[in-house]
Amino acid sequence: MALIPALAVASAPPAAPDRDRGDGPYERLILRGGTLVNGEGAPAVGPVDIVIEQDRIVNVVAVGYPGVPIREGGRPQARDGDREVDVSGKYILPGFVDMHGHIGGSADNIPAEYVLKLWLAHGITTVREPGSFNGLEWTLDHVRRSEENSIVAPRIVPYAGFAEGGEPIITGEQARQWVRDIKEAGAAGIKFFGAPPRVISAALDEAEKQGLGTMMHHAQLNVARTNVIDSARMGLTTMEHWYGLPEALFTGQTIQDYPPEYNYQNEQDRFGAAGRLWKQAAEPGSERWNAVRDELIEMDFTINPTLNIYEASRDLARQRNAEWHDEYTLPTLWDFFTPSRYAHGSYWFDWTTDDEIAWRENYRIWMEFLNDFKNQGGRITAGSDSGYIYKIYGFGYIQELELLREAGFNALEVIQAATLNGAEALGLEADIGSVIPGKKADLVIVDENPLRNLKVLYGTGHYRLDDNNQPMRTGGVTYTIKDGIIYDAQELLSDVRQIVRDAKAAEHN
Repeated sequence: MALIPALAVASAPPAAPDRDRGDGPYERLILRGGTLVNGEGAPAVGPVDIVIEQDRIVNVVAVGYPGVPIREGGRPQARDGDREVDVSGKYILPGFVDMHGHIGGSADNIPAEYVLKLWLAHGITTVREPGSFNGLEWTLDHVRRSEENSIVAPRIVPYAGFAEGGEPIITGEQARQWVRDIKEAGAAGIKFFGAPPRVISAALDEAEKQGLGTMMHHAQLNVARTNVIDSARMGLTTMEHWYGLPEALFTGQTIQDYPPEYNYQNEQDRFGAAGRLWKQAAEPGSERWNAVRDELIEMDFTINPTLNIYEASRDLARQRNAEWHDEYTLPTLWDFFTPSRYAHGSYWFDWTTDDEIAWRENYRIWMEFLNDFKNQGGRITAGSDSGYIYKIYGFGYIQELELLREAGFNALEVIQAATLNGAEALGLEADIGSVIPGKKADLVIVDENPLRNLKVLYGTGHYRLDDNNQPMRTGGVTYTIKDGIIYDAQELLSDVRQIVRDAKAAEHN
């Protein structure tokens, strides 16, 4: 076994405890009477019964019509020992895929249990871990334990941060050896931030040979030499955020127009200038815009935008005062979010009206490209990047779905981005991503219709009036099923609230 290449580790947090929640898996499980949104673009259908045997969906049966009693004669018959769950009136969706989910890695000592339970409580059953910044060995231990279902956790797909924490890689052969070592160590892919083109090219070529996935945050320190089109031509399969895409669309310049006082290590400089970047790109519908769009689609390229993680840039007060912070945000995270020149993403040194207005325009153009890319056949996925910039695990992911809706995706396209598209990008579409016979029992069950209102997926529910004119909150996700194990989402949320209460109490002792 090769030595695992060094990766940046802030401070390895407490590992997840042994599984204390969830029932199953069962030899045979039948979900009765729900309305199915299967993730493949089909409209909702129901009532249906879903038959699951040893964690595999074996049948999805339409058993009646809305608004009238189900006739029992045509329903799958239960056998001795079967577990039956009545989900009448509830909506069933594929388990969500978070394509950018750090298990902590920002503030120190974020317990894995806190992160993993928040993900599952929001219906997330698969997470791509972009960088393994708690240490690759630590991440791989959680990958194994999740596969064994010995911890309460989504499925984890571990990517290693390219050359993070080690000696600089300066030659193509060094890059190839690092990739081979990462493969042998057990990583499923690599996250790049940038490097000289000869190094990136060699690493991407070797990653393809080794069957490793690739993703890149095209950091400003290297993007002038390697933008998204450059890296995609080298073999990159997924881009993160927006970095590198407007640069690929430049026509009147080759380098971002930075203010003369700009310093990349100044976080407000970095994000303030970023909010003016999309206006420097080619116009929507222009020859350059269409050429970049079409070439990326031809290469089967995936864009994972993580729109939510920059949302505070266009409305800081709203994100800082989100209704879930009180009960679900750990004190160590809140301290990390507080403006500081030492913390990445805590860039609110003097955030102005003009900064927010610039970022709103940034979003408008960015969203137009994403919607156009999707409409022309490109693959968009959903990722959160929570743990930074006032974003909390699980909650940030549902915000991402709302932002895709704002970008012009219809509700079924949002669900497809969150499920099947992510599974395809990870090469897991044979097992997860939609609810059809043959796939694993990864499911989200919700009391209300998320196609009508994505807010019903939040752990805090949706605030509205009931039929008696009284304010109320809906309940969020009811059950998340991962690998055939049924998790009570409300029980998981209760556990997280207790973790936060205990952390706050410890601070005051």
